[in-house]
Amino acid sequence: MITVPGPVTVPSAGVRPGTWYVPDDGLSSRSARARGSGPYEASLPARLAGLELALPGDLAADVGDAEAALAAFDAHSTSALGTDNPALGPMSAVLLRTESASSSQIEDLTVGAKQLALAELHQSRSANARAVVANVRTMEAALRLASDLDLDALLSMHRELMTDAAVGSGRSGPTGDAGSLRTRLVWVGRSGSSPRGAVHVAPEAEDVPPAMADLIHFIARDGLPVLLHAALAHAQFETIHPFTDGNGRTGRALVHAMLRGKGLLRSTTAPVSAGLLTDLDGYVSALTAFRTGDARPIIEQFAHAARYAATTGSRLVDDLAAVLAHSRNLMSGMRRQATGWKVLPLLIAQPIVDSAFVRDRLGVSAMTAQRALDQLTDAGVLRETTGFSRNRVWQQGEILAVLDGYAATVRRDG
Repeated sequence: MITVPGPVTVPSAGVRPGTWYVPDDGLSSRSARARGSGPYEASLPARLAGLELALPGDLAADVGDAEAALAAFDAHSTSALGTDNPALGPMSAVLLRTESASSSQIEDLTVGAKQLALAELHQSRSANARAVVANVRTMEAALRLASDLDLDALLSMHRELMTDAAVGSGRSGPTGDAGSLRTRLVWVGRSGSSPRGAVHVAPEAEDVPPAMADLIHFIARDGLPVLLHAALAHAQFETIHPFTDGNGRTGRALVHAMLRGKGLLRSTTAPVSAGLLTDLDGYVSALTAFRTGDARPIIEQFAHAARYAATTGSRLVDDLAAVLAHSRNLMSGMRRQATGWKVLPLLIAQPIVDSAFVRDRLGVSAMTAQRALDQLTDAGVLRETTGFSRNRVWQQGEILAVLDGYAATVRRDG
């Protein structure tokens, strides 16, 4: 006899009925206006601040194992390089970028490691790459603000996302909605003109501030398993959909702010969104189940994503550490005081560099920066890829291959 796991009961979201009218603005046909006009039901989020949760033994064990895997990954990332190794910071940075790219891919924003590295140098024409860089800034803000996750912190994360997205798209500045709670109805669905038939109709704008206040109180609680806490907060955030745009990426940045702020991850960023990508339909279905009163699927999704992040993230760290070791061997004939040694660990997070990047990051002269790039090129660590006499860039091909290989593994596993 097969036992079907029971639900984890949470208060289901209510509804607030409304009526929608598609305007006759010349963009919609008469039949489309007729289909899109009529009654709809906006979500009315349940309150979580005082939630008492009964977690079945099997799920509690699953969450505990997933948390242990994340903690072990964090420790492994540190021990693989050593706490005093100058590559530890860049390693954390590249893991953060890997997570940002996976989170963006959930929103159908796919970009390779080369274009992402070029975008960091402002040398990419890829709109997707610039959007992922904006998400990197959001994640960085999330980790900076992890110790005090209030509404202002969440607004700051969103402002980083939308400001950099605006700049990356060529606009002069952020949209008026950047870092502000929305003032109109939004929904998740194919139609841009009507909420009728949408997968999820978010709360009415006037219901957003009290729902966010309750969520902030829930986030501030102590005593819940951290991964469970983050999964529920994320699901509630996505239910509220507090912003006009960028809710998914900001909501997943919130997860990392909680993992860091509540002490589960201390040194690195685990690629949790990569784990979610392996079952994207299940992730979306789990959010729906949460809104109807069953939190088990979203908890299971995050437990799986955490285990996946820990296992594959550890392999990624090992592969990148191996590239560093190989590069050091290639540089064995270089004098120990050479600036090239200081550039090497930076290549983990930024595998494509130019002279200005080296100059600014190390605080050296343009001549010293160029000499370091020449040293690394002569050693076979870097390769100049443009062939130009100006605006040249150098790339570390092995690191790019490792990062693209990881992304391909995630797509294959999905």
